[in-house]
Amino acid sequence: MADGESQTLDYQQRRWHNIRKLLERSGPFCHPDFEPSAEILDFIMNSCKVLIVGAGGLGCELLKDLSLMGFKKIHIVDMDTIELSNLNRQFLFRKNDIGLSKAKCAVEFVNKRVPGCEAVAHHCAIQDLDEGFYRQFHIVVCGLDSIVARRWLNGMLVSLLQYNDDRSLDQSSVIPLVDGGTEGFKGNARVILPGMSACIECTLDLYPPQKTFPLCTIANTPRLPEHCIEYVKVLQWTKENPWGSSTTLDGDDPQHVAWVYEKAQERAMKYGITSVTYRLTQGVLKNIIPAVASTNAAIAATCATEVFKLASSCCTNMNNYMVLNMSEGVYTYTFGAEKRQDCVACSNTTRVMEIESDATLQAIYDKLCEDKGYLMKSPGITTIINGRNKTLYMSSIKSIEEKTRDNLKKKITELGLYNGCDILVADATTPNTLTIKLKFSENADVDMGR
Repeated sequence: MADGESQTLDYQQRRWHNIRKLLERSGPFCHPDFEPSAEILDFIMNSCKVLIVGAGGLGCELLKDLSLMGFKKIHIVDMDTIELSNLNRQFLFRKNDIGLSKAKCAVEFVNKRVPGCEAVAHHCAIQDLDEGFYRQFHIVVCGLDSIVARRWLNGMLVSLLQYNDDRSLDQSSVIPLVDGGTEGFKGNARVILPGMSACIECTLDLYPPQKTFPLCTIANTPRLPEHCIEYVKVLQWTKENPWGSSTTLDGDDPQHVAWVYEKAQERAMKYGITSVTYRLTQGVLKNIIPAVASTNAAIAATCATEVFKLASSCCTNMNNYMVLNMSEGVYTYTFGAEKRQDCVACSNTTRVMEIESDATLQAIYDKLCEDKGYLMKSPGITTIINGRNKTLYMSSIKSIEEKTRDNLKKKITELGLYNGCDILVADATTPNTLTIKLKFSENADVDMGR
């Protein structure tokens, strides 16, 4: 054997020496199903497919960590492009990469630096990928900054679950989701086994409410640069329709951001307000929270470790929610979030909404948006009457919203809804239409059928 080949073989043996210790020995913290074997590393390196969602601060750390742990079959999806402000913490990017796809640049960097890594990039929104795409992965790990996107991804993995004839879960259809999030010096990591443990929807009340400003303030007495930006976002965009009536304001579109920035500056000058910047405008539009590189690194390392545990069973997984707080010292704790039996996503039971029989459609819409069991963004409501689909209200398409707006004021019985009937609800927070059965509160003892 030539000296070069010998050195390469020696390097490969040394490279995985510590990981082999974990996978080829038993121990007191191993999962009950763990059987030490040299084949586990082979599975991790050559068979286990992992999807990373998000190529930002957490995503870059996750891609680096997983590739260095031996995972080769990694896919990463992100629709964003690289900006100058990303470079202080998203270390896989360089100044020359500004304007290019985050996912593609991250993959190119890691594939060059980590021998054998075969990462694949997808420069698109997660909603553009179908069930067949998500079904191919063994584990999904998430580093998103959007609660709506998290909920959509959670809904997709729940929709892939299969059930036996006795309604018991077929565990072979479960694709684990490892989710991480950071906010300044705080962060969290969690392990979700769809259909088995608490999912994103089960624990919506753990997420902080989105920061909003009173409409009267932003319209009449703005005092902060954020008020000016929010005014343009909420009122001026709809009024002026710069890209047409059907175009939704997109915080990821540089042209949209630039337009809002310019209009917000004009309004700020009118009220003597300073400090409206492009970066702040984008932050308000996308609800961006300042990120700290060290927090990203700690949470990504935790998530990568949980992915490794899931892939190898060499250690019992976290149960199931870890919180990290480095605001004052370093503090962490783990607790078991409980699965909700009436979860709108993963309960596998008929969803029932109790409502007054003389309520208006607006009451149903408000429940879908405000009730902790739903917390939807802009639900579209339809039903089936005499075998035909009838749209009751839909806000996402302006032409349909205008035609169905008056329905919100009507009583649900006027619209043909009755005790025990089903409404079909579509929203940006879920990939699938939800079927919800109405139950009139004063008719609790009446048969739900008709």
